[in-house]
Amino acid sequence: MRSSQIAAQLYTVRDTCQDAAGLAATLRRIRAIGYGAVQVSGVGPIPAVEIRRICDDAGVVICATHESGASICDTPEQVVDRLRILGCTATAYPYPHLPITTLEQVKVLAERLDHAGAVLRRAGQTLCYHNHDHEFTRVAGKTVLDWLFDLTDPAHLAGEPDVYWVQKGGGDPVRWCERLSGRLPLLHLKEYACRFTAEGALQSGQIAEVGSGNLDWPRIVHAAEVAGCRWFIVEQDTCPADPVDSLKRSWDYLLTLIQP
Repeated sequence: MRSSQIAAQLYTVRDTCQDAAGLAATLRRIRAIGYGAVQVSGVGPIPAVEIRRICDDAGVVICATHESGASICDTPEQVVDRLRILGCTATAYPYPHLPITTLEQVKVLAERLDHAGAVLRRAGQTLCYHNHDHEFTRVAGKTVLDWLFDLTDPAHLAGEPDVYWVQKGGGDPVRWCERLSGRLPLLHLKEYACRFTAEGALQSGQIAEVGSGNLDWPRIVHAAEVAGCRWFIVEQDTCPADPVDSLKRSWDYLLTLIQP
């Protein structure tokens, strides 16, 4: 992993990215930390051409986006156009917009993702799948996430595993990087922490800054590198104070994993 491969997920700082001025100011702070790339997600209703201009002005590239599940499955051609405007070639399906509690339902979603991914592939773009913990529910002998990747063409659907949600769902982040070898352009770096409250109660599964919790980051990063990961994307859904400060703590830790 090189520092140029570390990106910030804008969902982390969504509260200050709801208009053009806020997005520009936030990106300047993120760039000052060292991040040279971002994933666009959670920003306000800012036209794509304006988002691209603001990112260019801040000196950051857009490595990927999250688009709504409905738009990806129902109007993939419009997603292709939006990615072209943003100047990036990858997006991820962020959350199931269809039920996935039975194998038949999973097959329906897989078919639609496969079709959308084929549309993006013809345009030179990549569709990925971003998981949460519910995809680790077992259906007909396998997890939903296993089914989704088994039922789709690797050329049409790649992975954007979120290591926190893999861990929370009972999976092994290292194994999932290995499982998606050659199919892993994006990886979400999110810490899983177990902590005690002031009263001494154990709080398990807290989202925290990368390097401050329980995940084995050297092994995860190595496995992702071997699997061909292009972008290591830091995301923190909830932060104890200023989200930009949390992004800096994660950045500082990740720099310690970079080989000289």
